[in-house]
Amino acid sequence: MVSKLTTTNHCSDIVGLKYVYPVISRRMGGLSIGVNFNTNNACNWRCIYCQVPDLKIGAAPEMDFKLLEDELCFFLDDVLNGDFFDRFQVDEDKRVIKDIAIAGNGEPTSLKEFPKAVELIGEIATKAGVFPRSNYVLITNGSLLHQARVQDGLKILKSYGGEVWFKLDSATEEGRALINNAAQSLVASIENLTLSANLCTTKLQTCLFDYDHQGLSDKEKRAYLDLLMRIKERGCSLRQVMLYTIARPSLQPEAFKLAPLPVETLNAFADDIRHLGYDVAVSV
Repeated sequence: MVSKLTTTNHCSDIVGLKYVYPVISRRMGGLSIGVNFNTNNACNWRCIYCQVPDLKIGAAPEMDFKLLEDELCFFLDDVLNGDFFDRFQVDEDKRVIKDIAIAGNGEPTSLKEFPKAVELIGEIATKAGVFPRSNYVLITNGSLLHQARVQDGLKILKSYGGEVWFKLDSATEEGRALINNAAQSLVASIENLTLSANLCTTKLQTCLFDYDHQGLSDKEKRAYLDLLMRIKERGCSLRQVMLYTIARPSLQPEAFKLAPLPVETLNAFADDIRHLGYDVAVSV
C-alpha cells in the first residue's frame, strides 16, 4: 500500500531506492528530493532529536555512482513525467519540486568523493530541467568544512546556484555537548561557518526544543544572539537564519525528554534576531 506523502512522513525508503527519497518539506512548502549519502546510518555527531534508526558514529560509505545516477534519473522522470504525485496523494499545492537536498541519515560531507557526488547531482538535475528552477541544498553540521575536498564540493555547489544549510543548535559548549554530542569546539564551528559563507550562499539552521521541561533558557538565547553579533562583526554574511522545532519523534535515548517549543516562543526569539539585522524564517 502506497503511503500518503506528508510533512510528517520522512521515511527514506518510501520509494524503494537506495540513495534518493522524497520529502514534503514544511520549510520549503513542496517536494524536496533528498539524496542520502549516509546509507549506513553513520554520522560523526549524535543529535538527540535525530530520527535516524540505529544511528552510529562513523562516516558515509563508498558510493555507487552508477546507481546514484540511475536512481536520480529514474525518480526525476517519474516526478516530471509520471504519476508520482498521484500515487503518493500529494496535495495539489505541494506538487512542485522545491529543491534537491543532499541530506539523509548522517553527515554527507564525510563522503570521500563528496565533490564528485555534488557534480553528478548537479549535472543530472540540470539536464532534466530541474536546475536552475529549483534549489540545490546541502544540509550539514559543518564539522568538516575545513577540509579541502569539502570546500571543493561547496565551490561546485555554488556553480549550480546552490546553498548550504549549516547546523548550529546551540551557542554554548554545554548546549552543543548535550544536543549534538559534538567533539568540535564552538570556535572551530564558527570558523567553518565563516568558510562556508565565503564559498557559497549559507543559511544557519537551528533546531530549538524543550529539553526536560526547561524551555528555551535566557542563557542559550543570550549566547546565540551574542554569537550572531560577533560573526556579523567579523564579516560573515549569512543569507538567513532558519529556526524550527521538532515535528517528529526522536529515535535517540533522550527522546522522552524532548518536546516541541510553542510557536510563540520561536516567533519571539526570531524577532530578537531580526533586531540584529538578520532575515529569519520560522518553521513549526
